[in-house]
Amino acid sequence: MPGPGTSAAASAGASSSAAAAPSDIPAADAGGPSAAALMVCGDETRGNISRILALPSVPGTTASWADKIYTCTYALPAGPLVLSVKEAADPDTARAGFQDLQQTTPASAPIEGLANLGFPAFQTPASAVFTKDNFVLTVDAAALPESVGPNRVTRAAFAYQVATTVLACWSE
Repeated sequence: MPGPGTSAAASAGASSSAAAAPSDIPAADAGGPSAAALMVCGDETRGNISRILALPSVPGTTASWADKIYTCTYALPAGPLVLSVKEAADPDTARAGFQDLQQTTPASAPIEGLANLGFPAFQTPASAVFTKDNFVLTVDAAALPESVGPNRVTRAAFAYQVATTVLACWSE
């Protein structure tokens, strides 16, 4: 899984077309990402990002699937936003991968208390990473300006907000 601040497109492998829909990626039963992973590039997440940033239209995306990592890159007016989901064989493997990522990511700090929503999580100045079940979700806003959206929130706050919208989808 690309670390926060890393170009996911460069490390994720083959990419689909510029306006990729999750259906452009092979289904889980064909060795592709799970339905839960596909949600990071789905209509609900795209709509949520559009609303958070008060965009006039839903942003375009590119998606890829390689090495059990589903990556969705949003083409935002201010720069790319990269969401990735690493799928592990089981929750223990996901947790171990999450812990390795946290230990090797510069400037990572645990998200604790109510802010972590009951899941292991950490944040950097430009990203948010959560683990839930057998998934590790990374929202990487490193390519965006220091503050974004109509409320001028920090990249870290924006990444956290996007991550929580995905986690909410996973809980429904």
